[in-house]
Amino acid sequence: MGILLILFVFVLAACDDSEKTATNHESDTVAEQHESKEKEKTPEAEENEESAKESEESSESIEAAYKITENWSIVPIDDANEEVVLITIDDAPDEHALEMAKTLQDLDVNAIFFVNGHFLETDEEKEDLKEIHEMGFLIGNHTYSHPFLPDLPEEEQKEEIIKVNAMVEEIIGERPKFFRAPNGANTDYTEQLVEEEDMTLMNWSYGYDWEPEYQSKEAITDIMLNTELLDDGANLLMHDREWTAEALYDIVTGLQEKGYEMVDPKLIQTK
Repeated sequence: MGILLILFVFVLAACDDSEKTATNHESDTVAEQHESKEKEKTPEAEENEESAKESEESSESIEAAYKITENWSIVPIDDANEEVVLITIDDAPDEHALEMAKTLQDLDVNAIFFVNGHFLETDEEKEDLKEIHEMGFLIGNHTYSHPFLPDLPEEEQKEEIIKVNAMVEEIIGERPKFFRAPNGANTDYTEQLVEEEDMTLMNWSYGYDWEPEYQSKEAITDIMLNTELLDDGANLLMHDREWTAEALYDIVTGLQEKGYEMVDPKLIQTK
């Protein structure tokens, strides 16, 4: 009887050790799988994740001071400065967006760069966008190929918008917060999709640089500063164009001389 009891205790101990060994082996396997996944991350992916985390933490700490009205102007929520205008650059990054970003940075002025996906296909274009973002500028969605959205079926409208969000996120680590439709032409479907994507719709108050008579540094500077549409909260539309890039410094300093502050788009209320 004593011998049987000793054998029973021995068997129980052996089973317990076996279970512990299996459990330890399973834990080691899970840890190895996790470590393997961590090793699979490229330095670029890790850098984008860290950049996105820092940007998210930064944006969460900024309280909105302005909102967009139904006519697309920018107005204070409480007691912020009313004499402001917003600078936006569309069709980036084509040929001059990085130059324009550097001009604005030298002037200590922020802006939103609305990008087209077909300008984000090469490594050079991706690096330009990444540099613009790292300089502190917000990146907006302006569709992939700049179509007239009402002419497209819903599935193609979706692809034009979602594809750009994914491309931008892959490059800078975060998705755009603002959407601007080409020609300002939204549909009920794109408005719904933008809402689902947690983006804020934005059009503009005025812009001229696509019209032939304003395709020179002098002409575009003059109309941007002296149009009757310039007023508190104006949402200024410009494009990644040679003549606009040449005029940008004079446009911004001219607005400042008129008493306008360039509003930081990070202070604008979003979804």
